[in-house]
Amino acid sequence: MGTVKINKLEIENVKRVKAVKMEPSANGLTIIGGNNNQGKTSVLDAIAWALGGDKFRPSQAQNTESVIPPHLRVVLNNGLIVERKGKNSDLKVTDPEGNKAGQQLLNEFVEQLALNLPRFMEAGSKEKAETLLKIIGIGDRLHTLEQREQELFNDRRAIGRIADQKEKFAKEQVYYSDAPQDIISPSELIQKQQEILARNGENQRKRKRVEDYRRIADLLTQKIESIKEQLEKEQKKLEETNKSLEIAEKDARDLQDESTKELEESISNIEEINRKVRANLDKGKAEDDAREYRRQYDEFTTKLEDVRNQKEDLLNSAPLPLPELSVENGELIYKGQKWDNMSGSDRLKVSTAIVRKLNPRCGFVLLDKLEQMDMATLTEFGQWLESEGLQAIATRVSTGGECSILISDGYSYGQDDIPAEKENKKVTWKEGEF
Repeated sequence: MGTVKINKLEIENVKRVKAVKMEPSANGLTIIGGNNNQGKTSVLDAIAWALGGDKFRPSQAQNTESVIPPHLRVVLNNGLIVERKGKNSDLKVTDPEGNKAGQQLLNEFVEQLALNLPRFMEAGSKEKAETLLKIIGIGDRLHTLEQREQELFNDRRAIGRIADQKEKFAKEQVYYSDAPQDIISPSELIQKQQEILARNGENQRKRKRVEDYRRIADLLTQKIESIKEQLEKEQKKLEETNKSLEIAEKDARDLQDESTKELEESISNIEEINRKVRANLDKGKAEDDAREYRRQYDEFTTKLEDVRNQKEDLLNSAPLPLPELSVENGELIYKGQKWDNMSGSDRLKVSTAIVRKLNPRCGFVLLDKLEQMDMATLTEFGQWLESEGLQAIATRVSTGGECSILISDGYSYGQDDIPAEKENKKVTWKEGEF
């Protein structure tokens, strides 16, 4: 089924409008021009009321200069004729076969935001993005990915802070290159010292034996000289003693005492050495902790990039209503700009495209105050509407050639007529008749 558009509309006695009749272009822009306070916006309000229902009814619907109730008649390209007339402005919808219907039928193909585009444009950034994501059917999946992205980002940030702290702490630790790798045990050093002292004591006993034998030999020699009669006996003792002396001297000749100086210094400095060892161990532990947290940080970075790639793939594969339109962190992005940085014309284009996507059967949209666009931008916007097969009825404070019709004092001038301001000519109109 094709899109529904407005073929003709006739409006009488609605707000500032006295009598307006027009046939909008099927595609592109139909601009209602004129000066301020002439009834341009009243035309859009009347269309919204006619098609959107009583929720769009103006609070002061009837033209204050007329006693005749409002009368609205809209002919749609699907053959439906929509009318509001009479004291209560009752709605009547008639199909080509003459069958009657009501607002429920209109709601099937009339998008509410197409009648009230400012409502969408004034919504918050998150609400706009949620509307778009709902349209293209990826809102829930993208929300899940964004939640996961935020969780990973928070976890990674926490791990990163710990890693930074650990690295800083590790760098601040003192390291002693001259300290041993392991803690020194005082009992082991004392035991080694005692073993050396024992060996040195044995050496000393052997030296003493040398001295003893030497002294005995001297005594015996004296005794031999003084006691001749005991010469033989003492000579034998002397020989035996000399033999023992020879053995003792041989045993003692290559003896060398071991120094206990290093152990004594270690024992005396054991607390200082162990302090350095502990400092080195603490530094090593701090560096290990820092490396582990940095590894976890890198792991979270990989996971975070994976989630972001999934988001990008999801958005790239989604049927977005405009090229270069996307959603990042819950906000609309168009041509790389957030909503508050978009130009007024880009905001209109984005809003129109999204509203069109909300209900593809609705082929028209109402736009107010297009004077914010210069002529080049207006032309570009009109060309885009035509390429999209979209009908836009818009107002603009202007009486230039870009206007399809002009409104002056509540009256419309034909699309081919010369504006009244230039020719001083008005449309002849009898109240109550178009």
